[in-house]
Amino acid sequence: MELRRAAAAEPEVRDFLQQHGSAVVARRGELVDVLARPAIAATDAGGVAGVLTYDVVGDSCEILTLHAARQWSGAGSAMVIAVAHLAAVVGCRRLWVLTTNDNVDALRFYQRRGFQLTAIRCGAVDRARQTLKPQIPLIGEYGIPIRDEIELAQDLPLTTIF
Repeated sequence: MELRRAAAAEPEVRDFLQQHGSAVVARRGELVDVLARPAIAATDAGGVAGVLTYDVVGDSCEILTLHAARQWSGAGSAMVIAVAHLAAVVGCRRLWVLTTNDNVDALRFYQRRGFQLTAIRCGAVDRARQTLKPQIPLIGEYGIPIRDEIELAQDLPLTTIF
């Protein structure tokens, strides 16, 4: 598997994100055009193995989307390590991500990689469904109603560039 920096609007990356319903995401009360953001693409002999999109604002880097073609392949972990490194190099002190209350696999994944729960926005997904993105399903993974945003974050080490 190889990792590379990419533009989310590149055809292969865009198609992968659209297949995963992630070209536009609702979070924190707004719609974000993921295709206008930078990405890290994981590729293997079969093509795109995963995509992580992110946004750097000030001294924070947000993971907007993370999808791997195959769970347990290492693509997700590799992309999180890569974005943490990129973020630290440009001076970010914090790496953070939002997920929904039904996404127990993501909660497990991020916590195992050093992220901590930092906020729960009760009813945030219900409000987003009403005002921003009506196609958000009512029921998610494992039959759990999708209602809340959960924020996870980790501090990044200071990096000095010589």
